[in-house]
Amino acid sequence: METLSTAASYALRFINQTNRSIFLTGKAGTGKTTLLKEIIRTTHKNVVVVAPTGIAALNAGGVTIHSMFQLPFAGFIPDYNQPPQFSETVRFETRESLRRHFRMRGDKLQVIQNLELLVIDEVSMLRADLLDAMDHMLRSVRRKSHLPFGGVQVLYIGDLLQLPPVVKNEEWEVLRHYYRGKFFFHSHVVQQNPPLYIELDKIYRQTDLKFINVLNNLRNNVITADDIRILNGFVQPDFDTTKHTGYITLTTHNAKADAMNATSLEELDGKQYTYHPEIVGDFLDKIYPVEEELKLKVGAQVMFIKNDLSPEKNYFNGKIGIVKSLSPDEVLIHFPEENKTIEADKHEWKNVRYVVDEQTKEIKEDVLGTFVHYPLRLAWAITVHKSQGLTFDKAVLDVSQVFMPGQAYVALSRLRLLEGLILLSPMRMNGIESDADVMDYASGKAGDDELETSLQQETREYVAHSLANTFDWGELATAWQKHKMSYLQEGPGSLKTKHREWAHRQENAIHGLMDAAGKFMAQLHKLFRQQPVEKRFIAERVEAACNYFFPTMDRMVMSLLEKMEEIKRLKKAKLFYEELAELEDLQTDAALKLMKAKILADIFAEGKDISKENLITPEMRSYKAKKLEAIRSSMRPNTASLLEEESEDYGLPERYTPKKKKSTEPKKTTLEETLELWQQKLSIEEIARTRKLTESTILGHFAKLIEAGQVKLDDILPADKIEALTAAFEGFEEEPLSVLKEKHGEAFSYAELKLFRAGMVVRK
Repeated sequence: METLSTAASYALRFINQTNRSIFLTGKAGTGKTTLLKEIIRTTHKNVVVVAPTGIAALNAGGVTIHSMFQLPFAGFIPDYNQPPQFSETVRFETRESLRRHFRMRGDKLQVIQNLELLVIDEVSMLRADLLDAMDHMLRSVRRKSHLPFGGVQVLYIGDLLQLPPVVKNEEWEVLRHYYRGKFFFHSHVVQQNPPLYIELDKIYRQTDLKFINVLNNLRNNVITADDIRILNGFVQPDFDTTKHTGYITLTTHNAKADAMNATSLEELDGKQYTYHPEIVGDFLDKIYPVEEELKLKVGAQVMFIKNDLSPEKNYFNGKIGIVKSLSPDEVLIHFPEENKTIEADKHEWKNVRYVVDEQTKEIKEDVLGTFVHYPLRLAWAITVHKSQGLTFDKAVLDVSQVFMPGQAYVALSRLRLLEGLILLSPMRMNGIESDADVMDYASGKAGDDELETSLQQETREYVAHSLANTFDWGELATAWQKHKMSYLQEGPGSLKTKHREWAHRQENAIHGLMDAAGKFMAQLHKLFRQQPVEKRFIAERVEAACNYFFPTMDRMVMSLLEKMEEIKRLKKAKLFYEELAELEDLQTDAALKLMKAKILADIFAEGKDISKENLITPEMRSYKAKKLEAIRSSMRPNTASLLEEESEDYGLPERYTPKKKKSTEPKKTTLEETLELWQQKLSIEEIARTRKLTESTILGHFAKLIEAGQVKLDDILPADKIEALTAAFEGFEEEPLSVLKEKHGEAFSYAELKLFRAGMVVRK
């Protein structure tokens, strides 16, 4: 973000410097989505993003709550004794019955155990009972029943005056005995552990103070007669949208919006084109972000449903234009008010799951499938529900139907300016009030003084806990002890028995540190209780402790990795290898925490903000990879002595190693990802396969990379093809490439035409 507002800055610092749960809200147009992206980009914590619905999860770049936590689609009764209830339409789970869903794959379990920050987007739709089910799941699986969400920090994001949770009447008849209301803040876990309420107050969408005041009054249930008079000054009951381009009608019902769009498209002359998505991998139809079939004609009014990520910023989420030209491979959109025409680029949506990077122990995304389509929809009409997150310059509001609480606010707040508003009928005082429970909860937002005081105190507590936790090796020591004892169950000639002495040495090493580590944790607790806290002295003591403990921890990591390299090439050793892999996960994590602790203590002493940029170093990211590289290099000349009779297996695919995953790095744009693979000498076909995209999408990336001067045209196309294209483009001034395509037929593909035109831009 260019400049963070005060509230946004506090939110970012609380996320990075404390373990406090946060409710981040704000009026429409205050930048909640933009701030979420900034948090994910800059946080040093292992983060997972979830949302209540598939579409919301896709837009947030995350996964659904139910898939992440393996929760059934059922109501949740926060009780142990009452058995699950079922009917034809509803069913319920209890704390006891829900446990059967918590058996999960190792990779999912690893993500949950390594999770530090859980982001819940579109929290207005989150039901109280579902949040309690999530809390129960995390406490159970992470085995920290005394901590809310098993010790995971939670960031709730959303506007409670927008979409409410959906609870059937039959469900509520049961749930009302346990909950005062259906919103997330009615959950037991939030009632007992209230998040810090931070509201973004800087509005980016509107600048007209008169309009902002009307929206604020509407939002806060203090709408005045003067506000209504202002709004009703824009009533035009006979307004004809067919004679005024650029206006979109906001209505309350899907059927009405769909009918208006279908009728308006049908009335246009000319050929209708139908565009379909390119789908690669796993992408269920229920989470398609746009209609599978996009039907267009020249003259159709359309809107973009994503922001333009290119430097040109030609469009935003909700910008309306008119289709100027169509061909099977090209859609040109004209913006009349700017007298500007652009080619609509396809957008890539990713269906992801979360995995733990085997080397850095960081949580990262694994792409399961991609959906590539034009980010367009017909824009003569849209429902208020689907308009959330969009921004319009001009809109017609059909308020003839009864509005749900908050719908009037959502509809009006889509507009940038009052001058773009048309009301088909007068706005009335009744039927537009907001939910009373929501308004009451909103009164608890924190002021700047409270935020500053809380931040200072909780940063100190977070640093104290993080540093002490670095030297708490109880779980690691117990794991080594269990591993050592497991050898007693082995027979004299078993494969595992040969390594008993090695295991004893490792177990002795970790237990040899426990007494000194315990004394140092006690010293840390004492130092943080003193007033004032001697930050520089703490940093010096932490550095000394890390320097004392790290060599032993480092040697243990190296020894484990060497043992795993040896074992993974042996037959019938899979279970043994998996035991070692679990130990290695804990052991490497302990070593990395020591590396991080020294830096964290220094940041705290210097009064700097904590972020990924200054806490996570390249040495940490490459720590395990460098050790493995050294081990494999040293093993290569002496394979026979290590592998004994199994030496013929050396060089074959490793028997028990998990799939290799790329090390976690700051998130790249889709063009950067393609360019990086190209620089690694992968072919276009290989890049498409690696990225789970079609070759046509990858060629579209190359057109942009050529235009940006990052790839040369002659790297992609052969000389004879470039020569032929040069002749074809001679004297060509038309905007649509379809003219050239029709003229030359199969001589050139559309991708080749687009690549060459990109090269022309560079030469100019």
